[in-house]
Amino acid sequence: QLQLVDSGGALVRPGGSLRLSCTASGGFGLAGYAIGWFRQAPGKEREGVACVSVSGREAFYPDSVKGRFTISRDDGKSTVYLQMNTLKPEDTGVYYCGAAQFPSLRSGGYDAWGQGTQVTVSS
Repeated sequence: QLQLVDSGGALVRPGGSLRLSCTASGGFGLAGYAIGWFRQAPGKEREGVACVSVSGREAFYPDSVKGRFTISRDDGKSTVYLQMNTLKPEDTGVYYCGAAQFPSLRSGGYDAWGQGTQVTVSS
């Protein structure tokens, strides 16, 4: 069964940058899966912030992060990255990567998840 490990979360000041990574473990790779990044703030629902197609040619973002976040994949390294620039306090939350058959910013289609990595944007 595919297992994901997400990492890279940290405390960063507003305007700063972070790069999150999502890798596969258990002898599986990420090739053949669409990958999404989601975040969940305390008391809020999980929301999609980026997703990438199996081929890597299509990526989708909500307006809240468009132009600031970039998702990319390196199937040779079985890793998907989320580059986050110009971070804002409202970007704070636990970030999770997920694997699905098709890219989506809705969590319902994902059947494998990482354990989550904390991102805190604060001065």
